[in-house]
Amino acid sequence: MNEITVRELRNEGGRVLDRVARGETLTVTRDGEPVADLRPLPRRPLPAAMLTQAPWTALATTPQLSEPERRVVLSATKGGWYAQAA
Repeated sequence: MNEITVRELRNEGGRVLDRVARGETLTVTRDGEPVADLRPLPRRPLPAAMLTQAPWTALATTPQLSEPERRVVLSATKGGWYAQAA
């Protein structure tokens, strides 16, 4: 588990949250003592029907997916159109 200081959290909050959003768990320390853990929230599982459809069809018919969930579905295409557009 990686550690960050309160100062790092304050000064680089956006970058820290990006790391957490990518799945990393961080321990926040103050004066060298752990005070909190930052961890990603559990992801909602994708419905089985969506996993059997072509990614672009699933995305068009499922507007409730968040942007990170859309990226997960599209990354399953291993370099599909989303990876080229990003």
